[in-house]
Amino acid sequence: MQYKDYYKTLGVSRNATQDDIKRAYRKLARKYHPDVSQEKEAEQRFKEIGEAYEALKEPQKRTAYDQLGSRWQAGEEFQPPPGWNVNLGGRRFTDKPFDFSDFFESLFGAGRQGPHHTHRSAGKDQHTNCAITLEQAYQGSTRTIELQVSARDSSGQIQTQTRQLNVKIPQGIIQGQKIRLRSQGASGMGGGPNGDLYLEIEFKPHRLYRVDGRDIYLNLPITPWEAALGSTLAVPTLGGTIEMKIPANSQSGQKLRLKGRGFPGKPPGDHYVLLQIVTPKADTAEAQAFYLKMAQTLPFNPRADMIA
Repeated sequence: MQYKDYYKTLGVSRNATQDDIKRAYRKLARKYHPDVSQEKEAEQRFKEIGEAYEALKEPQKRTAYDQLGSRWQAGEEFQPPPGWNVNLGGRRFTDKPFDFSDFFESLFGAGRQGPHHTHRSAGKDQHTNCAITLEQAYQGSTRTIELQVSARDSSGQIQTQTRQLNVKIPQGIIQGQKIRLRSQGASGMGGGPNGDLYLEIEFKPHRLYRVDGRDIYLNLPITPWEAALGSTLAVPTLGGTIEMKIPANSQSGQKLRLKGRGFPGKPPGDHYVLLQIVTPKADTAEAQAFYLKMAQTLPFNPRADMIA
């Protein structure tokens, strides 16, 4: 069996205070925790750090460990001295987060004081974004997503794997809502349940629409005569094309509402149409003559109220 230098494992000196040891352990445990660490061999390092802290966190056990002296080097073959015995007051290590090494048990008798019980803990919940189209959100759909996840292989080591999941997108889901996938988060320890995976919905940009909550907005280009005289136009919506009446004397920037034509819900959102008057180009003689006649026939100054 090989000697283990627990001070070296935690990166502290033999003169470190108990507070120094606690701080070093917490820092390393956060770095190498198997549920979050991307470090190579993180799980093994986490076990080594936990064992070192177990040996040094209490003055009684630390003093016993220090009695071995500094003549041993990490990795050297080791046997406890004849008659070695550490009195731990009959306490048993029955709630260990993992099995300790033979070296630890040879010093502190954990293996002889009681059965080994692996600490059982639930895996952590994980969160990620899921980008979908407005059409998928409006209609509801099922899509396949790929995730990079950490999982234990057959030897218990943490490996990064690509996992595919079929996700049902509920009809009418809106940006910022979350889909909960039970037991698809981080793996539990010691047979504990897996955590959950939360997918936060975000919308991909759309060439026509923008969204605010359950309401949908569309900029609709119209001609000057459609605005002035009024008309009935085909307007696209996520639910299909509908006929919409444009009132006479409509102005650019005017907002018209299609009630209940936004995202499904209780209540559903609305679909707002913002009118944008687009004038034809005066790029021919005929067009220029038309604009000149209109200017002469309809003297109109939209900036009149701006002039003092």
